[in-house]
Amino acid sequence: MTQMMQTQAGDAGAFRQFDLMRVPSPCFVVDEVAIEANLKALADVGERSGARMLSALKAFSMFSLAPLVRTYLSGTCASGLFEARLGREEYGGEVTTFSTGYKPSEIDEIIQLSDHLVFNSPAQKDRFGPRAAAAGVSVGLRINPQHSEGEVPKYDPCQPCSRLGFPVTQLDATTLEGVEGLHMHTLCEQGFEPLARTWAAVEPLIAPYLGQLKWINLGGGHHITRDDYDREALIAFIRDLRTRHGVEVYLEPGEAVALDAGILVGEILDTFHNTMPIAITDISATCHMPDVIEAPYRPALLDEADAGHTYRLGGPSCLAGDIIGDYTWAAPLEIGQRFAFLDQAHYSMVKTNTFNGVPLPAIALWNSRTDDLRIVRDFGYQDFKERLS
Repeated sequence: MTQMMQTQAGDAGAFRQFDLMRVPSPCFVVDEVAIEANLKALADVGERSGARMLSALKAFSMFSLAPLVRTYLSGTCASGLFEARLGREEYGGEVTTFSTGYKPSEIDEIIQLSDHLVFNSPAQKDRFGPRAAAAGVSVGLRINPQHSEGEVPKYDPCQPCSRLGFPVTQLDATTLEGVEGLHMHTLCEQGFEPLARTWAAVEPLIAPYLGQLKWINLGGGHHITRDDYDREALIAFIRDLRTRHGVEVYLEPGEAVALDAGILVGEILDTFHNTMPIAITDISATCHMPDVIEAPYRPALLDEADAGHTYRLGGPSCLAGDIIGDYTWAAPLEIGQRFAFLDQAHYSMVKTNTFNGVPLPAIALWNSRTDDLRIVRDFGYQDFKERLS
């Protein structure tokens, strides 16, 4: 099964010089120099195109870096009450909130925290939109372009019967009453071309309404900080969109903020043979990198050998499918040996859980320029216990 997984791309960058024994295991290590390089690239696109760049907290919520993020970006986008509160309290700037469904018990606080409030359906817009507008919040509606560019069906918001966004073919003047902006988010780890194709498909359908809108939010999934992303084409596209339609344009990079900026350090706990060599690690796919199972994908290993000794890596939980993948080292593994998976700052960190009582990884902040290192958070038994009752 694991051999069929697509191997995640990963650039080791400065982490090739990082001593994995300097941190506890398991541990996320984030390079603030790499984060700043990504932020500078995003800020450059925003400045030259006129787009407003919002950091997607669903992908990267390491708020110890909030002062750095707000230096370069316009604000944050949130998926509900807790992220909206985190964005307002720690990051500052603008806060855009979108949820597939808002609770009546939370909506007033969300309105208080948000600058833009995006609804998933006209029904929720009609229910809560007037309250938001009365508070001075700009009301938006998420549309489903009904044009698929997703490479993995379960991550495709435009899949048949999708719950994400109002079908664009059903849009009319009534559904847009009280709406100041449209939001769409259909991409996942993709370049500029899928965005261009999506806009070409959706623009004719929303053209009759663009004159009454104040903003267009193109969502996230844009791999803007990847080396091969066509940033010049994106800048020209946004400029044209703003000029022709007189709207503000928002982008919500998440993964692009932390791309290739973090690793997850682990340790070998045991090895044995069952048809092939097996290695048990203190990193759990289900607890620490759930996308490995959900996507699925094979995370890239720091300095993996081309040939030598191949092991199937598995986590410490009781889940039979807690398998990370098959990896090769030049020499046989030793108990206590450290290793690291690349590009783990985004999503993995925000998705961790304590199933089976597996401890959460520590979080460390490293500066690859100065070599300064500090443990931002080290989790213990109380963090596990206090989630239960």
